[in-house]
Formats: sequence, C-alpha cells, structure tokens
Amino acid sequence: MVAETYRVVVNGEEQYSIWPQEKELPDGWFAEGTSGSKEECLAHVERVWTDMRPLSLRQAR
Repeated sequence: MVAETYRVVVNGEEQYSIWPQEKELPDGWFAEGTSGSKEECLAHVERVWTDMRPLSLRQAR
C-alpha cells in the first residue's frame, strides 16, 4: 500500500486544512506550499495556524 501524499491548503479567511495531493482543490482553497504525509502536514498546520479565528473576525477590532 502506498502512503497518500497530502498538501496544506488555506482559504481567503486564512483557515488551514489538508487535502489529498491528487485531488482537485475545492473552490476558495489554495495550496500553501507544504506537502508530505498526513502527519507532516497536520504538524505544519499546528505550527503555523496559531489564531484559529477567521481573518474577517481578527480584522473586525
């Protein structure tokens, strides 16, 4: 069995997720540049996504 490769994706609200490398991204989501195993991608998201509030909420101050 071949391990699936994932990529880190982000939307316009700067919310992060991971997505299988071979699948087309859903509308509104963009590849962030990081790819690897599921565990590697989730670890990257945990490091970089430190404020989980959507961008619009963070800017509404």
